[in-house]
Amino acid sequence: MARTLQYKFKGVLKQQPFSYDKYHDAFEAAAAAEGIDLTAFRKMEQQVAMTAKGKGALKDYRRNAFAALGFTEVVLLKDEAQS
Repeated sequence: MARTLQYKFKGVLKQQPFSYDKYHDAFEAAAAAEGIDLTAFRKMEQQVAMTAKGKGALKDYRRNAFAALGFTEVVLLKDEAQS
């Protein structure tokens, strides 16, 4: 099933094709589209994952870190099949 990534970057709504073969998640794809290096983000994400007691902390970290970079409303949309 084809998917489309939709996100706002610094207030501008953008869309692009998304594939799990190419990207780990929607946030990674959005950062790649905007040319943002995620090396420091990934290191901190690993530390949060090792110390957090639940997945909620990791999701909150990811959402807050990307909001600081200028990303909001990062979602994957399912493309409807053409019949």
